[in-house]
Amino acid sequence: MMRRLLLAVALLLMAAPAFAVNPDEVLADPALEARARALSAELRCMVCQNQSIDDSNADLAKDLRLLVRERITDGDSDEAVLTYIVSRYGEFVLLKPRVSLKTGLLWGAPLLLVLAGGLSLLVFARNRAGKPTGSKLTADEQAKLSELLKK
Repeated sequence: MMRRLLLAVALLLMAAPAFAVNPDEVLADPALEARARALSAELRCMVCQNQSIDDSNADLAKDLRLLVRERITDGDSDEAVLTYIVSRYGEFVLLKPRVSLKTGLLWGAPLLLVLAGGLSLLVFARNRAGKPTGSKLTADEQAKLSELLKK
């Protein structure tokens, strides 16, 4: 009996994201609803930040889901819907950021810094390897060294 109860609770918890989209938000046309679901899965909930708006129960996520469906029913393409939402909320709203110069710099800058640091360490080590260390012996030190070496 206890196993069945735990199984039922586990199944309900796994289905929790399915409850995020309310029945009153679902479009009548299954093709448009499928597009809306696909787009909603690409957009980040600005409240939860690690969930898509399709999985979130936050009010802002609901507003964004409704906005996506409104734009789709108005005849916008998927790219037009995403561009509209990005223009209002910024690139952060995308779960998978678009490849652009900014994202290239964002991902490439750490690599460039590591390479520059390694190169500077290499140049520093090479310059230092060719130079003698310490200072020349004074006349007294040279005399003491010669005396010690004769013994």
